[in-house]
Amino acid sequence: MLAAIGLDEAHETAYRTLVAVGAAEVGDLAHRLSLGEADTERALRRLERHGLAAQSSAGPQRWVAAPPGVALGALLTQRRHELEQAELSAALLAEEYRARAGQTAAHDLVEVVTGTTAVAQRFLQLQLGATDTVCALVTGAPMAVSGTENEAEEQAVGRGVRFRVVVEREVLTLPSGLVELGAAMGREEQVRVVDRVPTKLVIADGATAMVPLTSRALEPAALVVHASGLLESLTGLFEAVWREALPLRLGEGGAVDEVVGSAPDRVDLQILSLLLAGMTDASVAKQLDLGLRTVQRRVKGLMELTGVTTRLQLGWHAYERGWVTR
Repeated sequence: MLAAIGLDEAHETAYRTLVAVGAAEVGDLAHRLSLGEADTERALRRLERHGLAAQSSAGPQRWVAAPPGVALGALLTQRRHELEQAELSAALLAEEYRARAGQTAAHDLVEVVTGTTAVAQRFLQLQLGATDTVCALVTGAPMAVSGTENEAEEQAVGRGVRFRVVVEREVLTLPSGLVELGAAMGREEQVRVVDRVPTKLVIADGATAMVPLTSRALEPAALVVHASGLLESLTGLFEAVWREALPLRLGEGGAVDEVVGSAPDRVDLQILSLLLAGMTDASVAKQLDLGLRTVQRRVKGLMELTGVTTRLQLGWHAYERGWVTR
């Protein structure tokens, strides 16, 4: 809990114990901590440097805890100041980077990252640095990093970053495939499925992309692409695959419950036609002898299938795809 202010677990335990007893001899504290007296005294000296403990006037071997409200408050204030300074430095560096972006040479628009550790680290940096959206194409082939489950992804989701993921169908057959997809969908990530994806791909905030490099080398390599025409092409590739992919639903126990079909059935078409004729959901339900929730669920499924967010867009897509006519 106190690692943020520079204390490791051992020193935090020593401080908590000293707070609990108020004051203690080195030997007594060593017994409570199950440490040697030399290690206990070193821990107390470090607490003293942080202003969390002090030697008692009763004797050099007796120590007292500093009041947490005062001592920890001072440390927190110092750390806040340091974080503010770091945040200011980061903002200045970002501004300098943006100012030079227009003067960036063509060869600086891409990076080649080689080696399992380097590729994994760069991938994590993309997700940790994302603030809005992460888009990913995931294949069933082995990769240096997982495309569906890692701590950075969970942290990003916790910050409100939206994930749009397309996996190829082979991923569903992998031993841990459904478990990882279930965890991703449990975090409210959007997951779709296609038979095959053209390449592994990760795009963070529409500003940086990462794709693997085909190589005969033993170690994996990846290409990191910054804002450029190439990045726009990769973004267009993802959106094209996303439009053709089918939304995935998992049932109880993580089994594949439904992959929305590539075209609506007869009832869906009837619902669409009546809605486009201006009828309300309730009127459509009554006309087709369906439950209101059934109508609304089918409409939601059609919106997921077409990748739209409004019914107006759904009507346009239905016409464009030939599901309905004028």
